[in-house]
Amino acid sequence: MSGSYLVMRAHGRFLSIFLALALAMPVAARDTGQVTNLPLPRFVSLKASEGNVRRGPSLTHRIDWVFQRRDMPLRITAEHGHWRRVEDRDGLGGWVHYSLLSGTRTVIVEQDMLTLRSRPEPNAPVTAALEAGVVARLGECGPEWCKLNSGGYKGWAPKARLWGVAMDELRD
Repeated sequence: MSGSYLVMRAHGRFLSIFLALALAMPVAARDTGQVTNLPLPRFVSLKASEGNVRRGPSLTHRIDWVFQRRDMPLRITAEHGHWRRVEDRDGLGGWVHYSLLSGTRTVIVEQDMLTLRSRPEPNAPVTAALEAGVVARLGECGPEWCKLNSGGYKGWAPKARLWGVAMDELRD
């Protein structure tokens, strides 16, 4: 065997071991914000009734548009200093100052006339029906259902019909 072949085999084994270790690491260790050390991506909500969305993470960057819906859920995808790169349910976004964001969790109803149920079961009594686009406060979530609060109505809805909560997310 040639010397370069042995080096390639050794390098290949090292790479295999490295990849196995990297994949075994907890997701949080690989996908956390450099500023907050919180998971990325993660969901938050818009604290203000208006929030400038900028092309980059500073006041000198151009404002591309303005979010105009208090409590709108947003997904943080990156951090830089006091700035967070966010996106809405349509994938539109940019950089927003962290002071405009809240850790209060909300979701957007994705299905028109989504029924809220008294228990997280498909045959439980209906407590309300929400129109598509309604923003609701997010409560606890199990594997398939989340508890919502909107307009004085409370109930459970299928997680798959909501934007603003990860499908694998569990909340107490």
